[in-house]
Amino acid sequence: MQKGGLYTRFFCAVKVMLKKDEVCEPFYKDKLIIQNTKLYRFTSDSILLSRFARAKVGDNVADFCSGSGVVGFHFLCLNPAISSLTLFEMQEELADISRRTAELNGFECKVVTVKLQDIGREYDDKFSIILCNPPYEKSGFENEVYEKAVCRKEITITLPEIVEVAFRKLKFGGRACILQRADRAAELIYLLKKRGMEPKRLAFVAGTAGAKPYLVMVEAVKGGKEGVEVLPVIINSKGE
Repeated sequence: MQKGGLYTRFFCAVKVMLKKDEVCEPFYKDKLIIQNTKLYRFTSDSILLSRFARAKVGDNVADFCSGSGVVGFHFLCLNPAISSLTLFEMQEELADISRRTAELNGFECKVVTVKLQDIGREYDDKFSIILCNPPYEKSGFENEVYEKAVCRKEITITLPEIVEVAFRKLKFGGRACILQRADRAAELIYLLKKRGMEPKRLAFVAGTAGAKPYLVMVEAVKGGKEGVEVLPVIINSKGE
């Protein structure tokens, strides 16, 4: 195991220059992702979302709150027939990591460093699917490192704002796939329906069989008709 880790570090260093506190980690078959050990690092929740979302041939895909890009990159690996991938991340350090991960793996994508609220009008009605693993918590970041806190807490953006931006950037008939805490499921569904995005698929996530779910994933369609498919609870032993 140690030998494999050293090989991964060597291979990554050959392909792209790692910066201080950065490592490479496998995330899909032979694909590697750059992570900064001092910044927010992705969890298994991100992989769950990319598996939950369903692609169509020719999809124009956006990853909101993309962090180091794992949701968008994993979705691309699972669905190579998509047309384009655009990552939106407000922290330049994380956006830079995404760019270098794309270079390392030969991924074709665009990385935009911007707050979601400030995404330009050129992206209005552009995307056929938006993936979003947003901050879950509303408060309680006082003792955390700011760069990590903004990935977990609604410091710079709120759930209503995310839903609003998703509505404006989706094409009619486009899908928004959003992950959120299970205890905020009603809030998420209400906000989506209120903004004209009809929930069509829903799945709760639990740590073990029979345990109380701790996450919910919702796929909503802009301009969709009523009627939601509730999927079996997903067991994620690597989660909570």
